[in-house]
Amino acid sequence: MHDSIGLEIQHVRKAFSSYGTTEKFYAVDGIDLSVKEGELVTLLGPSGCGKTTMLRMVAGFEMPTEGNILLGGKDVTNLPPNKRNIGMMFQSYALFPHLDVYQNIEYGLKVQKVPEEERKRRVGEMMELMKISEYASRMPNQISGGQQQRVALARAVVTKPQVLLFDEPLSNLDAKLREYMRDELRKIQMEIGITSLYVTHDQAEAMAISDRVVIMRAGKIEQQGSNKEIYSHPVNSFVANFMGKANFIPVGSYTHIAGARNATSEIFGKTLSVQSTPDFDGGVCLIRPEDIHFDPAGMSAKIVHGSYFGNLIEYELDIQGQRLYMTEFGNTSDIVRSGSDVKVGFNTGKICLLPDTRS
Repeated sequence: MHDSIGLEIQHVRKAFSSYGTTEKFYAVDGIDLSVKEGELVTLLGPSGCGKTTMLRMVAGFEMPTEGNILLGGKDVTNLPPNKRNIGMMFQSYALFPHLDVYQNIEYGLKVQKVPEEERKRRVGEMMELMKISEYASRMPNQISGGQQQRVALARAVVTKPQVLLFDEPLSNLDAKLREYMRDELRKIQMEIGITSLYVTHDQAEAMAISDRVVIMRAGKIEQQGSNKEIYSHPVNSFVANFMGKANFIPVGSYTHIAGARNATSEIFGKTLSVQSTPDFDGGVCLIRPEDIHFDPAGMSAKIVHGSYFGNLIEYELDIQGQRLYMTEFGNTSDIVRSGSDVKVGFNTGKICLLPDTRS
């Protein structure tokens, strides 16, 4: 991966008029983002957070109301899509039904007027890389969803675009194939070394494929960083809730010095030393399900329900009237029955106080 910037988004805003009024609302509201050459950055967030609008502006299908978009240092803000040297992979794959696999992949090269010999070589190499050479003469409706996706990816990258855009490309696949294709897609992206911007609302997908994750909400960036950084050190409860399973409990009395990354807080009647955000000024306490465990010397809890998933058991607990989820890995031969009284402890080093921004 290079240190040079492949894609730069500079304070981009996009306003739309509210239906039937002259009032404007911003679907994207002041986004600044740099993607290094060869890096895969994922825009993650709920429906309506502005991630697809941002992707469409990078592609040239929408024009920003304010701000600039640069590809390899060149300002492309006002250029049409066909002048941007961008590859795009859609949710629907958008394969041409009347063209066979080979012709689908070749299409962009024909548009670019690449000589026939060169086209043959590049399409052949790409089909080999995607492991679809044997399907060259088949029509899109004669191959599986996973194979169609490989064809769509081959078509998107055969033209050697500067940036590759992914718009929820796995959402049409069943769960098992989605997981497999997610890993394949990442392998291919790294092999080609292409700068990529990926849009999804699926946090497991974002965590599996990204160099960096950008959490969006209401047109703005809430937090960006590596998936580990965001999962372990979310800036607020919205991010924590969106990046993995989270238990939130009200914070009792606490002591926190502004700027510090730790605090003492009363949790279930016990005073504990915990992490906190530097700006903490009241909010909630985050406990991840994996940071709760059975402990004979711990506090009393009742099992409300247990769900067996083979490699783990997820329990819903009642602790002093609060409902919390706990995940038990490894020891999954015996599931503790609903209604059982148990004792649990916490990994206090992982507990964190966060501003509450969920509403």
